[in-house]
Amino acid sequence: MNFLTAKSLPRRTVLRGIGASLALPFLEAMVPSARAAVKPVNRFLTFYVPNGMAMEYWSPKGEGAAFELSPILEPLAPYRNQMLVLSGLHASWNYIHAGASGSFLTGTPRGGRNEVEIFADVSIDQLLARHFSSETQVASLELSMDAPANAGACTGNLSCVYTHTLSWRSPTQALPVEYNPRAVFERLFGDTGKTDWAAREARMRQNKSILDSVTGKLANLRRELGPKDQSKVAEYADAIRDVERRIQKAEEQRDVSLPAMEAPQGVPPVFEDHLTLMLDLQLLAFQADLTRIISFMIGKEQSARPYPQIGVPEAHHPLSHHDNVPELIAHMSKINRYHVELFSKYLAKLRATSDGDGSLLDHMTILYGSGISNSQRHAGDNLPIMLVGGGAGTLKGGRHIVYKEKPSMANLLVTLMDKMGMPVEKVGGSDGKLPLDTLSGI
Repeated sequence: MNFLTAKSLPRRTVLRGIGASLALPFLEAMVPSARAAVKPVNRFLTFYVPNGMAMEYWSPKGEGAAFELSPILEPLAPYRNQMLVLSGLHASWNYIHAGASGSFLTGTPRGGRNEVEIFADVSIDQLLARHFSSETQVASLELSMDAPANAGACTGNLSCVYTHTLSWRSPTQALPVEYNPRAVFERLFGDTGKTDWAAREARMRQNKSILDSVTGKLANLRRELGPKDQSKVAEYADAIRDVERRIQKAEEQRDVSLPAMEAPQGVPPVFEDHLTLMLDLQLLAFQADLTRIISFMIGKEQSARPYPQIGVPEAHHPLSHHDNVPELIAHMSKINRYHVELFSKYLAKLRATSDGDGSLLDHMTILYGSGISNSQRHAGDNLPIMLVGGGAGTLKGGRHIVYKEKPSMANLLVTLMDKMGMPVEKVGGSDGKLPLDTLSGI
């Protein structure tokens, strides 16, 4: 492991302590020799936004490389060269809010017909999770900013599972989301790879963090690394400790400031604090290759969250049914743009995090968008969709592609499976692949 002796550190090195498991980010010491080429890992993230879009503020002007960023997309100007905006895609299953999120990753052409009939298709994040499961500690993460609801009817008399998750393990098994940062943290850094509440409680009684149980091993490891790797490990450990400290602070605030609210520990009362924690946990998971597959909903379909901090006091879902009133559409666009601004801050962290010969952003395929376009009529045509990241060399950004023939969103899912190195013939109701690389005039 010594940096000077050219001995390599195994890529899957894990430091274990009492109830803790610390995987390491990619280090120079993990390269067998200075001349060895390391194939970058391509990670897949879905960043879902609910309740449709103010499309007149979303759609870019122009096609190909000459497109102009729209008002909603302006915050992504620093990442223009790694953006691929796709217009003209049609939802696979367009049944109000249930079909929006229910088909987003499954491509299913239909779902259940009542509250107890639950049916879709296997989502691509779960197909990829199976593919990478032997290479990562956690096959996939299913995350949200909202508490899960896996029973009852939420939209059109259909089960709430459709509006509260994107991920399906089988056509009849939807996966619940996790919105509690503490539970995510424990799953990533607990010794079992699952939420080990007994180990967590033991550490809390001793006022010890995850890192405390591996401090000695971490110090020994750093002495055997080169200066650059030492710095990288130190920054990574500091980031983990900072996230854990913020979760602990949120728990204290929850207990002291809001004793009447029934919510699990670890969920900050302020939306932005909660979101930052959830995104930082994703960053750590990708950085240490704990998982390569994450689905994330910044809001569930029919989310009624207001955004008074940006001058939008109306609840999101009612506002999305704006009756085509220009002032209300403008308010809707503020929410859409704010989500992009928050996403842009996350991209900045991904770009600033080194990964082999590039950054995490270079080695990621991010699917951003919604399963509804015009929210007033729950439209499933011309979905607001974009791909962001370098895809480990598989994505060519800096373009706006307009599809004239209204291809299915399911066709994009087939293409994404190709880009992730796991080609499949069909996803849901797909009838082919969506061309991303060779279109006339692009």
